[in-house]
Amino acid sequence: MPGAAALIADRTLQKITTLFWGTCSGSDQPFSLLIAAVGARSIAYHRQCIAVSRWCRESLVFVYVETRRRPHWHWATLLIVTVCVLCFVVLTLTPPLQRIALLLEWGTVPANIFHAHEPLLPQLTDPALLRLFTALFIHVTWLHLLSNLLFLVIFGLPGERTLGSLRFLLLFVVGGIVANLIGAMSLAGVHLPIIGCSGAVSAVVGTYVALFPRARLGLVLPLGLYLEFVRVPAFLLIGLWVLLQLLFSYVGPSYGAYVWWAHIGGFLFGLVFALVSRDAIARRLRG
Repeated sequence: MPGAAALIADRTLQKITTLFWGTCSGSDQPFSLLIAAVGARSIAYHRQCIAVSRWCRESLVFVYVETRRRPHWHWATLLIVTVCVLCFVVLTLTPPLQRIALLLEWGTVPANIFHAHEPLLPQLTDPALLRLFTALFIHVTWLHLLSNLLFLVIFGLPGERTLGSLRFLLLFVVGGIVANLIGAMSLAGVHLPIIGCSGAVSAVVGTYVALFPRARLGLVLPLGLYLEFVRVPAFLLIGLWVLLQLLFSYVGPSYGAYVWWAHIGGFLFGLVFALVSRDAIARRLRG
């Protein structure tokens, strides 16, 4: 750009010199006519300079100056969905006895993590707490898996665009661990496993509510023979999410009352996460 500007200035000086001397030298016209000719030619050349300047602003400048943020690929939601589906397929293909053993080994079994008659703080350093993380990706029924992944995609995709992929993944993992921890602490001594990412999805929903309290989400719904795109208030979908969790609470021993406090804890964690991260999110959106 500096070289182009210098070239334009040099050519401008040459044209002005040629214009003046070509008009004045060897002419026997009155001086007033010479001045008028020079003025007319100067006006025409001034208009050419304006056109060149406008072209520089509209072409050269926007070639070298980036005025829009580059789009980023959001990978966290896709990664979570892929891992959950792969784990479900592996469990489905596993024989029943081995499947139960895997659930007890990698699910969050409160009796194996917390003992009601021992101090709590020493138990928080037990390596068995890793199962609070691994349990997030275990589902034993397709209905449980699809309901979690459906709401994860609905609330997770816009949330990930706002938070960024790394911060969103942190929200999912830490929110799910906290939710499972709350569930395990409330059910110390129970030998049935806490499984699934419902607590983590509750954390995502809580963060979404805090960031977009009046948002409307776009959904594609089958209406008759056609697919219709509709915008639904976010709180209506959250109410549907709560009803599904209440339904799962009475389905059977795979869920029972074990998930309810975990869901509440995950939702509250999501609210707090959004409030704590508010300034960082604002800085990220400003670029």
